[in-house]
Amino acid sequence: MAFYSSELWGQPSIRQWPAFAREVWESAPNDDHVYRPLPPSPQAIERMMETMRWVFWLEEEQRHLVWMRAKDIDWKIIAWRLACHRTTAWRAWQKALATVAANLNGAADIDVPDCLSEVT
Repeated sequence: MAFYSSELWGQPSIRQWPAFAREVWESAPNDDHVYRPLPPSPQAIERMMETMRWVFWLEEEQRHLVWMRAKDIDWKIIAWRLACHRTTAWRAWQKALATVAANLNGAADIDVPDCLSEVT
């Protein structure tokens, strides 16, 4: 912080406080530092691998849609990327989830509700 601005007076700015070295305890909660999360547990990795297997039950477009929703992308952006209405994108997402649920339940013949059967 300066007593006066060099832009206004045409003189070099003067610092109010001299530069000094901080102690370690003063710089501990550094907002600029990126803290890395702990590595996942083996159980978490196993759950992730099982979830990744579920993705292979879906078509490629459905995979993209499910991952966009997993990343919490807004429905308007998803609809824009898929070139459809938000409701149509939501129905396609519901159909993808119904496909995964049917496969998890061991249904040999996937029974998709009529309102979702026309969505691609």
